[in-house]
Amino acid sequence: MERPQPFVSADTVFSVSDASALLKNVVETAFSRIRIRGELSQITRATSGHMYMTIKDSGAAISVIIWRGTPIPFKLEDGLEVIVTGRFTTYPARSNYQIIVSEIEMAGVGAILKMLEERKRKLAAEGLFDQACKKPLPHLPQRIGVVTSPTGAAFQDIQNRLRERFPVTVVLYPATVQGATAAAEVAAGIEYFNREKNVDVIIVARGGGALEDLLPFSEEIVVRAAAASEIPLISGVGHEPDWMLIDYAADVRAPTPTGAAEMVVPTKISLIQELDNLWHRLSNNFTTRLTNAQARMESIVIKNPRQLIMEQQQRLDDIARTMNIIIDGRVVTARQRIDAIQSFPNILQNKMCTWMQSVSHLGQMLNSLSYKSVLLRGYAIVRDDNNKIISRADGAHPASIEFADGIIPVQIKR
Repeated sequence: MERPQPFVSADTVFSVSDASALLKNVVETAFSRIRIRGELSQITRATSGHMYMTIKDSGAAISVIIWRGTPIPFKLEDGLEVIVTGRFTTYPARSNYQIIVSEIEMAGVGAILKMLEERKRKLAAEGLFDQACKKPLPHLPQRIGVVTSPTGAAFQDIQNRLRERFPVTVVLYPATVQGATAAAEVAAGIEYFNREKNVDVIIVARGGGALEDLLPFSEEIVVRAAAASEIPLISGVGHEPDWMLIDYAADVRAPTPTGAAEMVVPTKISLIQELDNLWHRLSNNFTTRLTNAQARMESIVIKNPRQLIMEQQQRLDDIARTMNIIIDGRVVTARQRIDAIQSFPNILQNKMCTWMQSVSHLGQMLNSLSYKSVLLRGYAIVRDDNNKIISRADGAHPASIEFADGIIPVQIKR
């Protein structure tokens, strides 16, 4: 930087306050807006809400102040690399300079991670990472497509591991895995295999590296191509801790390219073991079925035709006996009913005699209770002109006297 020329006379004598004010004015005028990149440390928050910290690099450190109310889009932590935007000023009371921050953003890995997180949220909202869309890997693929650099260690590792486990046909789509054209080439490789339909499964692979080197595998063009793949796709990018956005869109995520090769095919030993187990299961199942069929055959008894006819005759005889019993029972019941109907006139005559006797008895009782029986014993009934019975002599005016054999009118001279 060009050295500024002095603008005050060397002979001028300032007070401490004047010198501090002059310096403050010079600094604020010369650096009204400045952007500084560095690492945060000694972060403290005052009770007033203001934040004080230091931004530093390997050679220097500057005090930083973030006034309360200044927007901070992320959590500030010691060691976080950021870019601060603000203005320089001085603090005369301690004779130091500081920067008042108006904006703060992540730098380096921090900024990249922020960008990746925002992109991840956007693509997830579109459904590109949904588990319901994941496709299962084929059990024994015949042809495996690999999208990677033909000269990289990742392709050699995949080939070696496939030869060790279960040799299959490998189809390579060469693509650069780092740099400006890497994302487009990787996406083109995925689209090529889906268009040609010449492989059973796709592996997208790259060895480890810095976060910046792995960024092509988080580009939208690559993520969308992986999510749209109709062929099952395995992501084997970087090492175990490295997570790129293609890992979320792929059907299966492998920790390394070698791990992707191990996932896609079984070992010879495990396959032989699986075949042996299958043979034992089939053999045991066949033996069990054969034994059961033999037991069923032995349990079948073929009878003599004459014996079968005799058994049917015996059944018919049993049925005939049963029918005879039923018919005989019904005949007896019918006869009993007929006998009951034939005896009905006698029963009716007996009933009539009984009723006649009852009527005669009732007639005798009525005769015995009748007043005429009393008249036969010598009594008489005296009645007045109104044919009412006179029971007293006092004031009586008899008009007739009834005896047992008739009525005599009475005429009384008055």
